Amino acid sequence: MRMLPLLAVLLMALVSASAEAAFCPFCDAPTLVMAEQIQQCDHLVLGKWLGGEKATAVKGGTSKFEVVEIGFSSGDKFKVGQVLEMPLYVAGNETTRYTLMGPEERLEDWHAPAEVSTDAWKYLSKMPAPVTDPKAQTERLMYFLPYFEHPDLLVSNDAFAEFAAAPYDVIVPLKDRLPRETILQWLVDPKTPVTRIGFYGLMAGLCGQPEDAALLEKKILILDADFRLGIEGVMAGYLLIRGEEGLQALEDAKMRTKVATDAKGKEIPLPFSETYAVMQTLRFMWTYEPDRIPKDRLKQSMHILLDRPELADLVITDLARWKDWSIQDRLIALYDDKNFEIPAIRRAIVRYVIQCSRDVGEPAADGTAAALPEHAVKALANLKMLEEKDPKTVGDAKRYLIK
Repeated sequence: MRMLPLLAVLLMALVSASAEAAFCPFCDAPTLVMAEQIQQCDHLVLGKWLGGEKATAVKGGTSKFEVVEIGFSSGDKFKVGQVLEMPLYVAGNETTRYTLMGPEERLEDWHAPAEVSTDAWKYLSKMPAPVTDPKAQTERLMYFLPYFEHPDLLVSNDAFAEFAAAPYDVIVPLKDRLPRETILQWLVDPKTPVTRIGFYGLMAGLCGQPEDAALLEKKILILDADFRLGIEGVMAGYLLIRGEEGLQALEDAKMRTKVATDAKGKEIPLPFSETYAVMQTLRFMWTYEPDRIPKDRLKQSMHILLDRPELADLVITDLARWKDWSIQDRLIALYDDKNFEIPAIRRAIVRYVIQCSRDVGEPAADGTAAALPEHAVKALANLKMLEEKDPKTVGDAKRYLIK
């Protein structure tokens, strides 16, 4: 399985699954975590603000800092007690501490001084450097785990970002070492940032016990907002615990009905985003947890959404990617259905038929081509029929077909 950051693993939920994913909706992380920024530096020191001069029309501002602690300094270039004059003005005070870091010795090339608490300095100065070996990456993540909900936002946001940027396969081995009860508390705490709900939901599933499913199910079924960021992560965690039984529950509550229940127990229209979240969850399970629910069962679940014009083109694209050729007749009938007379749906159907026609199996051992399978023969006939009926749509579909 390809090693993608957890952000990438989970962003596939927001984009068409045929696209190459780069980030994820369950998580919120900067482009570079602090460890990566620090790794680019030759020096990291803690500075005490001594004073400074504001910039004028003819001279740039400056600030003086006394080095009070060394995180690291290549070649021992900087020492405790040394005074550094940074080439910009910082309005500070003598009780505040700042991180000073950068490459080589040209202070002009350093990062701007950043105010830092005692806890944050300890966190930054002791954090392990990034590594490339997957097993070492897994062990390294244990350093950041205790800091997820630290009161210092620099610390908590960066610790969370480390997990968000880690490959999913690197996190999975930690499932027996995750703080299960704490994660469940974070998941239901109204103070938890919404950008972390999906991640905590997925982690709750990774380390969860059967009895935890009820908490996740309640969070999934009772709507407290029209759009719930990260609910697909909670759904994925729920399926990690309950498997096919959980999938049946999602189908009944989010796919086969258009009614939901709000926090007051009142029936309300089911938001489109809830059904879309289930589709995102199916994609995640197919790609990253293929052994938890049989793939044929995931296909059956996706079939339910073919009846939804607002989702049909995405569903058809996913089923083509999954090589589910069992719906070919259904799609050909759908092509002429007036409820589905949408260019995006028709192009998706054409692309499905083209991909089906190309799925001809492996050549024989002697190099001769295998006989065309039945689905490919049927697809070639259907493609010819569609070209005669609607040459423009077929031409448009071929033009943008992903090889």
